[in-house]
Amino acid sequence: MEFGEVRVRDALGAILAHSHRVKDGRIRKGHVLGADELARLEAAGIHAVVVARPGPQDLTEDAAAARIAAALVPDPAAAGLRLTEAATGRVNVYATGPGVVRMDAAALHRLNLIDPMVTVATLPPFARVEAGTMVATVKIISYAVPELSVEKGARVARNALSVAPVVLRDATLIVTDMGSGPGKGEAAVATRLDRLGMRLADVRVVAHDAASIAAALRAVKSDLALVLTASATSDIGDVGPEGLVAAGGQVVRFGMPVDPGNLLFYGSIGARPVIGLPGCARSPALNGADWVLERICCGLEPSGDEIAAMGVGGLLKESPSRPHPRAG
Repeated sequence: MEFGEVRVRDALGAILAHSHRVKDGRIRKGHVLGADELARLEAAGIHAVVVARPGPQDLTEDAAAARIAAALVPDPAAAGLRLTEAATGRVNVYATGPGVVRMDAAALHRLNLIDPMVTVATLPPFARVEAGTMVATVKIISYAVPELSVEKGARVARNALSVAPVVLRDATLIVTDMGSGPGKGEAAVATRLDRLGMRLADVRVVAHDAASIAAALRAVKSDLALVLTASATSDIGDVGPEGLVAAGGQVVRFGMPVDPGNLLFYGSIGARPVIGLPGCARSPALNGADWVLERICCGLEPSGDEIAAMGVGGLLKESPSRPHPRAG
């Protein structure tokens, strides 16, 4: 692509790089200059302009953005995504329903290394989205880029972006009581489920012991069981995990390197997932339980390695209700 200042009379067919005011309005940057625009510029006393001229091996910004976006999401309906029309070198990618973002991060990194003029920016992997959430934006920075760069980018990042939809429908919340009432938490849990398009089907308050939790878990009919104990789960042998085992289930993971949210456990009874929520789940503020809940509700049970990886970036905002502040 050629780029630079030329005389107005030599700018026919070129792309205007900077907007100019003329007598009857404004000729905006990015406009392909025709004879009429050249005459208006001259009439305004403008005799030189900065322009871009794509070469024979180049693609214009809109054509390049559209091609990259189509490679990233070749089947938008199947991927749970919607692409906008290319404009000013940009295509935005939106979710069409609730879920979490899935991506081939390594492929996207490779794409962004090919040519600094060809860029893709996304939400973080596994970010929760709903209908209308912008998931990514493809932006071609210059007015034209080599077609070779676009083709290479399209190859390395093909089918690299999608939304895993929510596959569970409802949940039952089991809350334990140590004699002073069940405490708060139901509203915050219901809000979390609602954001995923799910409903809180039932809330059961039981005594704070493994046998009572086990009995409640065996009676659950919902797709998901959530356990919120009156006192924090401090060991895999505590009443929450022990209740899950006593109900015939298994504990897959206890503890996570995310704060707040360390004291989470999860497992299953047969095909039904069970999540033991940390006490911070009583607050609507983001905590580690959100990251686990969202993935499990989308059918993506996190592995031990994935839980461990959450520690980088897992120091979340301090909650005002936290009983033991990090400082002071």
